[in-house]
Parts: sequence; C-alpha cells; structure tokens
Amino acid sequence: MHPSALPLVLIAHPDPASRELIEAQVRALQPGARVQASADGASVLAGEQTQAADLLIVAAALSDMRGLDLLRELRRRAPARRASCLLVDAEADSASVREALPLGLSAYLTRPLSAEQLGRRLRSALPQASEQAAVPPLSDYLHDRRTDNQGAPLLADIRAAVAQCLRADRCDLGELEESFAGEPQIAARLISVANSAANYQGAACQSLAHALPRLGVKRALNLVLSLAIQRNARLADERLLRQARAATGQAQRAAELALWLAQRLGLDGESCYTAGLLQNIGELALLRVLQDWLDAGGELDEPTLERLLAEHAAGFGSALRAQWRLPLGLRQLIAAYYALGAGVFSREALLLNLTRQLVELPEGQAPASLADERAVRLLRLDLALLDDAPLIPARS
Repeated sequence: MHPSALPLVLIAHPDPASRELIEAQVRALQPGARVQASADGASVLAGEQTQAADLLIVAAALSDMRGLDLLRELRRRAPARRASCLLVDAEADSASVREALPLGLSAYLTRPLSAEQLGRRLRSALPQASEQAAVPPLSDYLHDRRTDNQGAPLLADIRAAVAQCLRADRCDLGELEESFAGEPQIAARLISVANSAANYQGAACQSLAHALPRLGVKRALNLVLSLAIQRNARLADERLLRQARAATGQAQRAAELALWLAQRLGLDGESCYTAGLLQNIGELALLRVLQDWLDAGGELDEPTLERLLAEHAAGFGSALRAQWRLPLGLRQLIAAYYALGAGVFSREALLLNLTRQLVELPEGQAPASLADERAVRLLRLDLALLDDAPLIPARS
C-alpha cells in the first residue's frame, strides 16, 4: 500500500503533552497511520486544503479558535465528506453537547484524558484496513521514515518507573533525573518540550537537569508515559535489541566520560553529558524504524542490518535533532563529537571530540597516545589527566 493510501489523522490540541498522548495511542492502534498534529486550527485548515483526513481529534479550545468552529468550517468546506470527529473538552455541559450534536461527532471526550478511555474511543473511530498492506521497498520505507519517526526505543521498563512515581506520596525532581538520566529518548524529548515556546524562559535548556524544573513532576511524568506507550517503545526483535543495548551502553560511557573530563576542566558538565548521551540517537531511532519494518512483514539479515546502520544512522540522527528543535549549542556539541571542521570551537566542543577518541581507543592502548591529537593540543591537557580518565569498558 502506498503511504498516501494510509489513513490520515489530524490532531488539533494546544497542550503538547495531550497531543503526544493522543498521537502515541493512534500509532499504537494503527501503526501505518499518517499523523499530523498542531496546536491551532489554522494549520488543520491549511492541511485540509490538499488532504482529506479520515479522523479529526480536536480540542474544544485551540490557540486561535474554538474547536467546534473548526469542525463547523471543515463540514462547510466538504459537506459530502463525513470524517470521524472526536472533540476533547474540559467538561461536557449540556449546552456544549447540544451545540456539538449537529456536527455528527463520533465521541465527546472530557479531560483529563485517560489512556483507557482514549484507546476505546479511537478503536471505534479509526478506519480499519480492508486489505493487508504490501511491504514497500526498504529504501523507500527508510526515506519516508527518516523525517517521520518516533525516535529511540526505551530499554528499561519506563512504565513501571512512572507508575511507581505516580503511586508514591511524593516524587521529587531528583528522583526523576536519577530514573531517566540514562535514556537518550527521554532526555531529548524532555529537553525539546522544555524549550518549546510555551515553556521558554530565556536561556535554552541544555540538559535533563535543566528541563525537569521547567516541566515539573506531573508534566514530566505524563510526557514520559506518552513515550512509553508508543508502538515499539521497546524492541521485540532480539538482533535489534542487542544492537540497541550496545548503542545505549556506548552512549552512556561517552556521557559519563564527557562529564568526568568537564568536571576536571571546569567546563559545562551537564551539556557535555547530554551531548555524549545523544550522539548516537540516530542509530537507535533507525533500529526502532527497522522493528516497524519487520512488523510490517519485511525481512532483514545481519549483513543488511550492519550496512543500514553505517549508511543511515547519521541521517536519522540529524533529522531527529532538527525535528525536536534541540538547542543549537547542544547540536554543535553532538556534531563536534564526530568531527572538528574549520573555525573556532568552544572548549566543550573540543572535549566532546576527545571523548569519542577515548571511547574508541583500542584495548591496551594508553590514553596518553592521543597527545598529538588536535583536541588534546587545543585543550592543552596535562597527559596525566588522560591516563587517569575512566575508560569504562563496554558491557557484554
């Protein structure tokens, strides 16, 4: 089935956490669905000029108009097309329900949304596939998903951690940071949301430790839960899972080493840690997309897997960091991990480049052997510091 033949779901909701929860449920129930989410009605109307949605999920109050007015305008534009509509409101008072009745809603949901309630309504509203979708060529599939993917998988049982926090009498930000610090996907998404227009508070947020106070415990937990319920949040294929564990372990080693070096040099340790943690998130995102490919009926052998990781991981990473609008400074540190081009670099960028060289140092080779490397010379490091660096071995 061509991608354009897959069902299109338009989500209009002003709250980013609610949008993510709804999108996660849609993708879990209808993996092939195309989902477009926005905070305002104008974006939906613009999209509807060229594409016919199969399902509309609209909040009663948008940033630029009432949800009922948006649905009314869509009905006026295409009276013959009766896409399913779900309206999400703070309360279902009798006047609001009477006003919505002529629009032929499939459901009228009240906040706060529960995953169970939303899932039940979506199951009845989402169009059911009438045929088994053909598996597209792998090259086309990866091209389409490079700029439309959900990011990295989660390796820990995050839902259990979230549930434990929700059951606790109190859960502070320090506990959340400790629980989620080793998950690249969670760190990146919370940083991204914390830097969104609604949360922006001057200086860009560069780390999980900076993001959590802006978001607060409740919102952070809701965001993490929306990540945990997404389709393939945890990989099912053992080969992909092994690769993901190795990649996450390498990222954790890089993050811890970057933090250690930054602390000794008096540099920004949190930003260096985050850049080390996120430097290979493209590889992780690609593994998750390949799990979707296998679930759709595709086949994948080990040599092909290795080739795809070598050819596509960097592109997936670049697209993902841009999609999440991570701060420019953080993206520059991640880029410096792999290469130093021409120009002037911050000391943190040089440190990240050195971190990669230390992480990739062949077994038995002393760190001081890097004395002539550009990053070492520009940082003017004492070689004794390199010999003291904690080269954490890879976990088998």
